[in-house]
Amino acid sequence: MRTKKGVVVSTKMDKTIVVAVDSYKMHSKYKKRYRVTKKFFAHDENNQYALGSTVTIEETRPMSKNKCWTVVSE
Repeated sequence: MRTKKGVVVSTKMDKTIVVAVDSYKMHSKYKKRYRVTKKFFAHDENNQYALGSTVTIEETRPMSKNKCWTVVSE
């Protein structure tokens, strides 16, 4: 199973949080690193995670159109 670590950026949906995960890429010509942020929808059964929390998410079966990750730990 793949896991990712990120920061909670939205908790407005029921049983779902949005987690922003940062990664770094290297520019092909200038060889400078730059940050790329991607958002993932994750399942939060008890609505226990707050805005700004750092969480670890794990890939799981599709739960809806956009949601195929679940929260493992804080």
